[in-house]
Amino acid sequence: MRRRLIQSTLAVVLVVIAVFGVSLVIVETRTITSSAQERVESEAARLASIVDSRILAEENVNSEVLRNPVSKDQYAVISVPGRTPIEIGSKPEGDVIQATQRGEEGETVTVQEPRSAVTREVGRTLLIIGLVALLAVVAAVLLAVRQANRLASPLTDLAETAERLGSGDPRPRHKRYGVPELDRVADVLDSSAERIGRMLTAERRLAADASHQLRTPLTALSMRLEEITLTDDPDTVKDEATIALTQVERLTDVVQRLLTNARDPRIGSAVTFDLDEVIQQQLAEWRPAYRSAGRAVVSSGKRHLHAVGTPGAVAQVLAALIENSLMHGGGTVALRTRVTGNQAVVEVTDEGPGVPADLGARIFERTISGRNSTGIGLAVARDLAEADGGRLELLQAAPPVFGLFLSRTPPSRKPDGPTVR
Repeated sequence: MRRRLIQSTLAVVLVVIAVFGVSLVIVETRTITSSAQERVESEAARLASIVDSRILAEENVNSEVLRNPVSKDQYAVISVPGRTPIEIGSKPEGDVIQATQRGEEGETVTVQEPRSAVTREVGRTLLIIGLVALLAVVAAVLLAVRQANRLASPLTDLAETAERLGSGDPRPRHKRYGVPELDRVADVLDSSAERIGRMLTAERRLAADASHQLRTPLTALSMRLEEITLTDDPDTVKDEATIALTQVERLTDVVQRLLTNARDPRIGSAVTFDLDEVIQQQLAEWRPAYRSAGRAVVSSGKRHLHAVGTPGAVAQVLAALIENSLMHGGGTVALRTRVTGNQAVVEVTDEGPGVPADLGARIFERTISGRNSTGIGLAVARDLAEADGGRLELLQAAPPVFGLFLSRTPPSRKPDGPTVR
């Protein structure tokens, strides 16, 4: 591109120089020739006037008297009736410019000038025009190189930015070049970089959330399958298989919920459900793990509560809280249900040391963890709760009490359009 810009600019300048230069040469040549002809005619008329004045004054007319007015490049012949012609200067050879003037006393004055003098003057003029044209070409090349660099360098930067985007580096450069069209392209690339960055962040977040949320259910499912392989009792196999199928359904629901939140966290399928069923389901799934750790998980509080939300999402929130107590807490874990206003509350507490004071409310931020864990579970739990129209809060740091608040009133439906009869 840089070479094309320079070539096109140089071509335009050369065309302009050719058109105007040739015209200028023609005009200057004619002007110099006309000026030389007028100079010779003027010199002939002046000599004729001098000769007339001297004849009338009856003074002597000779070459010595007339030599000074004549230029050294000119040749003059004065013919006076009855006298010998007077010659001044050297007669030029070759082509000449000539003018003849007749005086009032009958004399004839002829002045000649070699055309080579005109040619020399035309040559000097052509040399000046050529030098000016050369300077114009040099200036045009310099300006073309400068302009080409000004346009090509931003395009190179934009190409590098696009290549960085394609290689997975979505950082916007926020660099502008002072050219509206190029700045517009830079704006579009920066906007695309920001969108790609958000998409990559969402994909990484989805992968991390899915890995974290599926880890425990898959472990529990593998334990169920191992128990099936180790028993020959058909009733036990049937019971364990039924529980495994239930866990598979929950896994499917977890995946679907994670995908839905990745697309749009506001999209949900909130329904009114029995909160006791979800709690008892979680207790049944987590008791084996707690027994293995020598601990217990129990429930208490108000029974037969109905809440509004997505059962699968609520189950995932409770699972995250129970797993958090298993990993970081101590003693018995209790799930207590109560009612406050128009909300059903599920509190999850244990007998451990609680949340460190330096964490506080930051416990729900991603990558924030009191121990060597991912720090994702509580963050995902809060996102799931908020997507269902509820909220998850740390009610007490020591001993730790987490509260899941769910609405008890179904969301009002928008009225349908007018009925046409």
